[in-house]
Amino acid sequence: MSAAEGRVAGVDLEVEALMRLRLLSARSDARRAAAAAPHGGVVRRRRGRGAETYDVRPWSDGDDIRSLDRNVTARTGAPHVRTFHDERERCALYLVDFRASMLFGTRRAFRSVAAAEAVVASAWRVIDGHGRVGLAAIGSAGARVFGWATGARSFPPLLVALAEAHRAALDDKAERYEPPLAEALEEMESVGGSSAMTLATALDAPGDGFDTIVGRITRRRDLSVLLVADRFELAPPTGLYPFRTREDAGVLRIARGAAPTADARQARLRRLGARALEIDAGLDAETIARALERFDGERFDGRSR
Repeated sequence: MSAAEGRVAGVDLEVEALMRLRLLSARSDARRAAAAAPHGGVVRRRRGRGAETYDVRPWSDGDDIRSLDRNVTARTGAPHVRTFHDERERCALYLVDFRASMLFGTRRAFRSVAAAEAVVASAWRVIDGHGRVGLAAIGSAGARVFGWATGARSFPPLLVALAEAHRAALDDKAERYEPPLAEALEEMESVGGSSAMTLATALDAPGDGFDTIVGRITRRRDLSVLLVADRFELAPPTGLYPFRTREDAGVLRIARGAAPTADARQARLRRLGARALEIDAGLDAETIARALERFDGERFDGRSR
């Protein structure tokens, strides 16, 4: 049996499916192209170096002396330069939660798969809009950045790395310590090169320092959180459901007419300065992509926060 034949739709993360998500981005962008095009229909490159800090790095041969960062140079004792980019350029870091709690699903796909699909659909729009994206994942060993892409040709290797990380999470049978979400976010907090960060997670085990770290991130970046939920969580059917976690085991009873517990996660995130969108993992990728198009439009077009 080949590797492809052994895959299970909705459980395995397939690179081919992630590549096809670009078609959804192309359709939505084509519908907006006429309205968004500049006068005369010609896109012109803006002059100048931009006004928003992109990165601070050690001096190298060929750098412009005018970019020398005096403060960092004085503090470190070695010459550093500060680079800039157009503040209207789309540049985002995408972080997907692949911890054990995300490897669960009762309908179309695992929460982890839906989370990956959501961030990749959003990232394709940034890339096709001549932006820059970074891709990272959270696993049992913490957070890992796969790299950055500035065009359609440089993005597929990151998708391969993302799919491999998901397969590693599925194959990980060891009872390893899983980091609280706060620890992974703290690792990502120091990753430069982007003015926006998108996290796809169910917000399980956020950790004691979660609010503090999110508050720090939102003071420096535009943070968006895609709250992925399984259909069972959103509309649980009546019945008895045996369960087992690493800490507990038992039977969950859902009575007829019982309503799901009110979700306070979105209000919590907004209070911390982050934007939030609920993602139903049971919906098809095209429906999720349409919701993301509206959500991302608010962020990148600056209509709301």
